[in-house]
Amino acid sequence: MTNSTAGTDGLDLFGTRFSIGATAVSALLFLLGIALGVMGFQQMSIPLAGELSIVTGAVGLLFGLFFGLVALVAAAYMEPGFDDGH
Repeated sequence: MTNSTAGTDGLDLFGTRFSIGATAVSALLFLLGIALGVMGFQQMSIPLAGELSIVTGAVGLLFGLFFGLVALVAAAYMEPGFDDGH
């Protein structure tokens, strides 16, 4: 039987200041994407942008969810590099 040398300590989303900030940004982007999707579905208007259609709402939803997922992955797997002492 072989032993694995790689291990994970789990997803520590609140371990460092960077991961806390990235988790907060991820949550805000998820909420913004959902809000844009709902607003586009209901054909509401946004100040300075005008009226949203279902297509622009869907695009806003997908952009918000994509960048929210990218920020969540960064929060989970990126390690801060400046405090390692290298």
